Amino acid sequence: MFIQTEATPNPATLKFLPGRDVMADGTRDFRDAETAASSPLALQLFAIDGVQGVFFGSDFVAVTNDGSDWQILKPAILGAIMEHYLSGAPLFTNDAQAAQGEFFDEADSETVETIKELIETRVRPAVANDGGDITFRGFREGIVYLDMKGACAGCPSSTATLKHGIQNLLKHFVPDVIEVRPSSEAAF
Repeated sequence: MFIQTEATPNPATLKFLPGRDVMADGTRDFRDAETAASSPLALQLFAIDGVQGVFFGSDFVAVTNDGSDWQILKPAILGAIMEHYLSGAPLFTNDAQAAQGEFFDEADSETVETIKELIETRVRPAVANDGGDITFRGFREGIVYLDMKGACAGCPSSTATLKHGIQNLLKHFVPDVIEVRPSSEAAF
């Protein structure tokens, strides 16, 4: 088994491509070992000193470190990923994902569908190439709230991506959009 690696725009995150599907549908983002309890692979990766985040994409595993040297971490991560796939173990032991609900006014449902379609077709594929994911979380008073995952979470250029890239795209196609913010700024 040969696992390739790719750099991401976030210097703390590296993509590992095992040459096979990782997630058939969706993505999963783990920020600590506690949230990774349902995934044997994620738990193995968090057991490596220096691993701070694990993200599963369609055909890659993105790992975020705590500032540790990649030269030291990379062999251990490659070993854990290879061991997992060679063992035939499932990616999840209990695939009940705690999904956060979306929020928006029912009167905005047509606008929200357009926003989601643009994110799905124009934003997510590009972000996945960089080892992350961005998903719709909510829409309120002209503000779109997005969840940033994987390499996007904590990336130095994530604010620019949101404000200049995604915001400009959505404002161009959806006149009701005033601003785009990370979901962490939403007042529930």
